[in-house]
Amino acid sequence: MKNAKVLILTDDPEFARLLSSCWPAERHAPSITVLNSSLWKAQGGETFDLVVLGPVSENKLSAILSTVHPGVAVILCAADSREIQQLHSRYPRLLHVPLREDWTQTLVLVAEESLRRVHAGRQAKQAMSRALQSEREAVLGRYMSDMKHSVNNALTTILGNAELLLLEPGQLSAQSLHQIKTMHNMTLRINEIMQRFSSLASEMREAENASQAETDEARASLSTRN
Repeated sequence: MKNAKVLILTDDPEFARLLSSCWPAERHAPSITVLNSSLWKAQGGETFDLVVLGPVSENKLSAILSTVHPGVAVILCAADSREIQQLHSRYPRLLHVPLREDWTQTLVLVAEESLRRVHAGRQAKQAMSRALQSEREAVLGRYMSDMKHSVNNALTTILGNAELLLLEPGQLSAQSLHQIKTMHNMTLRINEIMQRFSSLASEMREAENASQAETDEARASLSTRN
């Protein structure tokens, strides 16, 4: 995932150093920020795509997790313990990577998959937002399309009568002739606008179909990853 932002939250400098050194070798290395628990200050990590939680001071783990924003992916890297099991039951989305010999490689793999899911979820939300906007525009397009026939009938009647009157300009006063010419020209103008509306309605329907297809594709991609 390009331009991903990862926060490494730990009170163990060696943990942060080892993990940070693993990512530069990856093709799309994320932007990494390192903080200790005293600097966390319940900011929630909303500006990050992923929070990697390493060893922290005693009794701070649960407090930190309770302040992490629900939309942020979290990976906990710690030794197996009863506390970890309890935390996992309280935070079902929490991913746990045990601190074992190969923990860095495992954590990077899990982190990359988490970031891909975050990216897929974000794409799905954006696609749904565009689909909603397209739906609103499509409502206007359908209304214009439904009204087109009635408006065109009215315009045809006005235009036809105006042209009949203009066939005998000598029977009209100068003021009446001017008004009828104005009415004739404005009717032609309205007809031109209605034609543009019809074209716009077609474009809106095409955009709606394309947006719906994009939404379905994003949802399918997200479902596959889940």
